[in-house]
Amino acid sequence: MDTLSNMLNGIKNAGLAGKNQVDFPHSKLKIAVLECLKKEGYITSFKIVTPPQSGSKKSFPMILVQVAYVGDRPKVSGLNRVSKPSRRMYSKSKELKPFRNGFGRFILSTPKGIMSEKDARNEQVGGEVLFKIW
Repeated sequence: MDTLSNMLNGIKNAGLAGKNQVDFPHSKLKIAVLECLKKEGYITSFKIVTPPQSGSKKSFPMILVQVAYVGDRPKVSGLNRVSKPSRRMYSKSKELKPFRNGFGRFILSTPKGIMSEKDARNEQVGGEVLFKIW
């Protein structure tokens, strides 16, 4: 299973369904991607919560994500996973071009962390193209 794709599709589907928030299991990669999405304005906020333990069951941390809206429309209208577990896609900083007339963003995993293609071009660093979002 691709947990990053599950999280991204969950955010998109929550926005299309009119939900304000959605929750996911915690991971460091998800936190780094969510920080980049928050910086770009695709989500409003997120926080890590640990549900109370019930009986002998161990509770795991969850991430609550607040979906961003523009008026009554969700900010995330579409996304496409570029680099998949079965096929990794890499790009140099000079090859990263804006798409959808600058309204879409590529999100990359670089040696300097998870960042958008705009920040990667400014930092002159390439990396694995995780997904594109618009």
